[in-house]
Amino acid sequence: MKYLDYEAVVEYDENARVFHGEVLHIRDVITFQGATVDELEQSFHESVDDYMAFCAERGESPEKPYSGKLILRIPPDLHRKVSARAKAEKVSVNHLISEALEAYTTKR
Repeated sequence: MKYLDYEAVVEYDENARVFHGEVLHIRDVITFQGATVDELEQSFHESVDDYMAFCAERGESPEKPYSGKLILRIPPDLHRKVSARAKAEKVSVNHLISEALEAYTTKR
């Protein structure tokens, strides 16, 4: 399920006969549940909206999935090679890695 920038995973509890879900890819915990798909979707939207309102009340920015920041640990020799290649191509290391990851994720 998706709502705004948030994505959730949903499971069905046979014993309780209820769907329950949790928002993915953020450290904060946002959960929701419903007995029908419509209730589940409404609960998901309300939970995300409540989370955003709670953050606003506290003067904090809500956590967003996939901020675009990625901490990457690589061997020093590879780091040296990447830096040299970026310099040779007159681009930033970030740009070089972004292009490499884009090419890797779009190849078939």
